[in-house]
Amino acid sequence: MVDLSGTCLGKIIAARRRRVEEAQASVALETLQRAAAARAERRDFAAALSRGALQVIAELKRASPSRGIMREDFRRDDIARSYEAAGASALSVLTEERYFLGSLADLEAARAAVRLPVLRKDFIIADYQIYESAAAGADALLLIVAALSDEDLRSFLELCRDLRIAALVEVHDQIELQRAVQAGAAIIGVNNRDLKTLEVDLATSFRLRAGIPADCIAVSESGIKTWEDLYRIAEAGYHAVLIGERFMTAADPGLALRQLLDSMRAHIPFSGEM
Repeated sequence: MVDLSGTCLGKIIAARRRRVEEAQASVALETLQRAAAARAERRDFAAALSRGALQVIAELKRASPSRGIMREDFRRDDIARSYEAAGASALSVLTEERYFLGSLADLEAARAAVRLPVLRKDFIIADYQIYESAAAGADALLLIVAALSDEDLRSFLELCRDLRIAALVEVHDQIELQRAVQAGAAIIGVNNRDLKTLEVDLATSFRLRAGIPADCIAVSESGIKTWEDLYRIAEAGYHAVLIGERFMTAADPGLALRQLLDSMRAHIPFSGEM
């Protein structure tokens, strides 16, 4: 577990711990466990990222610590549908309330509007949140290695498997990547954003790709803006990219995705379906 004191992520995690305590006081764990167990339908997040061509996980978020509010007109249903129509393979929905102005209601509404698998993008630090995610309909969730001990990471991965939801395990450096692999992660995301400075460098993805096992799904996250970026990431052997800010700051997020995919198809000789 990384020392996050004084970092933006550290502040977010501290706020998340308080929010989890409040949620537990409002809704009992047993209630969520029953709801998670009763859930029937699942959408295969891993399969959606494994179709042979570079896939796009399109993100919905109102705000971020680095950019502030990005969309005043956050029509989550419309954005989700426009992403699906434009060719996204999966959605990512920010559900953290304080810094990203998100909610589980955003995830539920976006998922109800489409047929795509949906990732809960949040700061998961307790079993409670995993049951909460499954009960809310998430098909996958984010586990940030820097925020978790090895014991928690392994335990959370096992619980995700038990609940039949996928885990995108996020790393930022070689040490975190080794921890993710040792914990048994099947989907590994490399975040190109530095935890301390919040600066983005795509070289992080290229530097770490060789350490991701061949049987893992590799995802590059953050700072991806152009078809040239996608070309380099595809050439490095990634299966998918997660893009949020590039679309959320566009006048029409779905159109921005479609134009990016059209440019990619025009310049990159992919095989397989998009």
